[in-house]
Amino acid sequence: MDRHWTRRGILFTGVAGCLLAQSRKLPVFPSDAKRYPDPSTEIDVFRLTSPSYNSILPAYYGRAIANNSSYLLLSCDRTGRPEIFRLDLKNAEMRQLTEMSGIDPLTVTLLPDNRAFCFVADRTVWMATFGLKERELYQVPDGWDRAEGMTVGPDGTHVTLIETSTAQPAAWRMRMISLVNGAARTVLQSPAAMTIPQPRPYRAQVLYRDANRSVWLVNQDGQQNRQLRLAAGTIGPALWAPDGRTLLYLLTPDDPKQLRSLREFNPDSNTDKLISKTSQFASFAPNRDASVFAGASANKGSPLVLLLLRATGDERALCEHRATDPAAVTPRFSPDSQRLYFQSDREGKSAIYSMHIEKLVEKTAPDQVTK
Repeated sequence: MDRHWTRRGILFTGVAGCLLAQSRKLPVFPSDAKRYPDPSTEIDVFRLTSPSYNSILPAYYGRAIANNSSYLLLSCDRTGRPEIFRLDLKNAEMRQLTEMSGIDPLTVTLLPDNRAFCFVADRTVWMATFGLKERELYQVPDGWDRAEGMTVGPDGTHVTLIETSTAQPAAWRMRMISLVNGAARTVLQSPAAMTIPQPRPYRAQVLYRDANRSVWLVNQDGQQNRQLRLAAGTIGPALWAPDGRTLLYLLTPDDPKQLRSLREFNPDSNTDKLISKTSQFASFAPNRDASVFAGASANKGSPLVLLLLRATGDERALCEHRATDPAAVTPRFSPDSQRLYFQSDREGKSAIYSMHIEKLVEKTAPDQVTK
């Protein structure tokens, strides 16, 4: 075997060989982009999609933007039902990638190699490469329904999802499905609710939430299932730091007079610490090295997208989001940290927005694991 072949390359060759190499003739829509100065900060904002149709980013823990920052994946109903589109980030053209009913927009996710993507439609997990026909990867079996959340692990080998039984007594189970052959195995089964599985980068563990939105961690072999001892209060969005060492999360204190805070938990040492109090963030995202965070404020008097500098806790207002649900704004950085993307229904239906932040945030190097 050629010593230049990598395990990831071999894996993708196996996956691609299972996909049907049939060209698809789906429409490409011209740009609907519009630039405008934000009324609060006068910084230029680019609305990349039209508010006359719904454009929805993947879930905040899903991977949406290509490693070279050339495109992002989204779901859009401009053809009459939600389909998956590739939005070119240079010219804002939108290329339709699917023709399928029942797509769950929040499950759309790029694979780490940027050559394929996965999604759920009705009860089926699909995988597709750009320009090729979709392949059915896995179907939720009879007697079970899919619960909230689906992810592709950072190593790009498995899909992880949660199923809930339709029979009584109720049960939930975490399933991992091979991207090569669709083989599925149960990691954990429980009478307690489970949602939003998130494999931990560089470690064989999976994070998940329970019915109370508390956070749990389990090994991929089902061992050492434990609740993480996070700070007291309501746990909001939680996701792994890019290096997988710590969990980043938003905390709403029990005292309504206190500000929401961004915190960090280390599962290996069971230590929890404050990163910074925030301007009432409802959603957030770290940049590639977690030195800067973007957040969408739930403050009705100041519905802003902000940057928060980790080293000092200082915030910088970027623009107004004016979304009806600040938690749905889900800001995210480009891999090089030079652009910021978010969604808002401020003008009617949900649209995707972008801002240039290269003068505010240092450029980060692409992740060599996912290039």
